Amino acid sequence: MEKKSESGSGGGQVVDGSNIMELVGNEEVFSNFVEHKFEELDRDRDGHLSLNELHPAVADIGLALGLPAQGSSRDSDHIYSEVLNEFTHGKQQKVSKTEFKEVLSDILIGMAAGFKRDPIVILRIDGEDLLEYIDGAIFEPELVATYSEIKSADGTLRDCIIKALEKLTVDQGMPPSLDSWVVSNIVEPALQSCTGHDLDKPVSQDTFIAEFKKVAEFVAHRLQEQPVIVAHSENDFDGSDVKRLLSNKFELDKTLNAAIETVPKDRSGKLSKEYLRVVLEAVAPTAGLPPLGAVEQMDKVVQDAFNMFNADDGKQLKEDEFKKTLTEILGSIMLQLEGNPISVHSNAVVHEPLTAASTLLQPTPDL
Repeated sequence: MEKKSESGSGGGQVVDGSNIMELVGNEEVFSNFVEHKFEELDRDRDGHLSLNELHPAVADIGLALGLPAQGSSRDSDHIYSEVLNEFTHGKQQKVSKTEFKEVLSDILIGMAAGFKRDPIVILRIDGEDLLEYIDGAIFEPELVATYSEIKSADGTLRDCIIKALEKLTVDQGMPPSLDSWVVSNIVEPALQSCTGHDLDKPVSQDTFIAEFKKVAEFVAHRLQEQPVIVAHSENDFDGSDVKRLLSNKFELDKTLNAAIETVPKDRSGKLSKEYLRVVLEAVAPTAGLPPLGAVEQMDKVVQDAFNMFNADDGKQLKEDEFKKTLTEILGSIMLQLEGNPISVHSNAVVHEPLTAASTLLQPTPDL
């Protein structure tokens, strides 16, 4: 396995949003960038972009966000529609260069914030790490432990091998084994290589170890022929970002004030506790927390904090009480994470060839 290099020098390609912020933050470079993209899209040269002329930009933004192609999913198509509406405000038929620049800037900054919070490393899994793991001293002892964990009275050789493959990680040189492409092109051919034993009969530990090693070696050689590109991300939530925010009163007040402006107040200026989650969602990026609903373990931590302070009782609070409650919730989240940090890892196979990726951020010859 190797990390894909942007420069060809062997360094890892870490997608963390920094290149996007550099682009948007440099007014001259970004203006030139927009000028080029606008001219590229404005085919009739009328100084405005029609809906049809905007579609390539919207498709590029979707690819940059990691969405499947338009037309392949109702959910992703809804996002594509929302991106288009950002440009047209839901009613315009034409978009000026100024409007195009403003909306593109907002979208790119949002993308950068997401990548900063959840960096992605592009890995090329080519079988080398897997072969090294198979030949290593820990392979067989770990396989024995795996067998003890996954075996069952009626467990077949096929079941055991599939479950054992699922337990291998990208660090050991295995792409996500449940990915449909990996199943069809890597896992199934590997299983078919088990010609010496019936895959659908129960299996002993010794037979499992011998056959799994053959399958793993087949997978490794298959990966040498067909390397798999994997987008890998990992986050450790240990409360340190929350602690940093809580220890800086100026930044905390600024963050809370900005977030509270987004929720309604009653005639007396009070806020309902039902908006605590809304405000916490707005504060989350600054506090180094994931969006609500994105990480199940984190949602439980948040819920425990809300329960501790009766935050779901729907009562009305004065603004200072509302801020105090939210600060206490953040404190509870911090303490929980300090005691029990949460690590989240995700891997996704990149099915599109790198040459077919989004051109949205490709530099122009002028830049």
